[in-house]
Amino acid sequence: MEPRAKSVTGRRQFLCGCCATLTSVGLRAGLAAAATDPVVVPVESAPFHCEAFENEYVRFLNVLIPPGKVAAYHRHSLDFAQVIVEATDRLEATVLDKPMGLVSLKTGQVLFGGFSKVPFIHQVANAGQNSFHVMGIEILDSQPGRFSPSTRADVPAYTSVLDNERVRGWRLILQPGEAAAAITQTAPGVRIVVQGGDIVESSPEKPDHELNLNRGDFAWQAAGTPRAIRNVGSSPVEWVEFELK
Repeated sequence: MEPRAKSVTGRRQFLCGCCATLTSVGLRAGLAAAATDPVVVPVESAPFHCEAFENEYVRFLNVLIPPGKVAAYHRHSLDFAQVIVEATDRLEATVLDKPMGLVSLKTGQVLFGGFSKVPFIHQVANAGQNSFHVMGIEILDSQPGRFSPSTRADVPAYTSVLDNERVRGWRLILQPGEAAAAITQTAPGVRIVVQGGDIVESSPEKPDHELNLNRGDFAWQAAGTPRAIRNVGSSPVEWVEFELK
């Protein structure tokens, strides 16, 4: 719960000893409660949460919590599709008014929170040895049905990782020298890189586009452009792509 501001007047009052004692006890109790009542901020204002960009469809959040740091209590109130870009070996999460619990997550894991229906307040502490890195999109539309995403069923290199009423997602992993046949994205969305490398994107009537990708890179991708992908580097590449519904 967020703390409520209280209006205080400057009127002097005279109390008997009994009333003064009771008032003092009540005041101490109230101050103790206030001291333990956490401040809750919107997720985009939470420590280590960076709003990377926003357009009419989504707000993109980049969350990077260093070892030993805490992202204090924050509120999720929009549907949130996310990718664990880098996991940590010990992650402590505390839902408001509940005991702390350990959360086990893996690098590359895809998660979705339907927070537009049930808002969620928690804090996250990185008690591990390495950074905890999450990237994802808050969906700004309150209702689904605006877009019809592609299926990519005819391109097996893309494996389905998420499909609900708000968003559809796929994972693409290419070993050196491998390629993914062309797909045509039919709804807007994003790409989030889990493992970087050197790739070439090929689109009809356009020159090949060579890219050097790094972990944590992301891109907004408009609908309508066909693209094929080749891994021209010496290491595997992996990313997740979402299309909106």
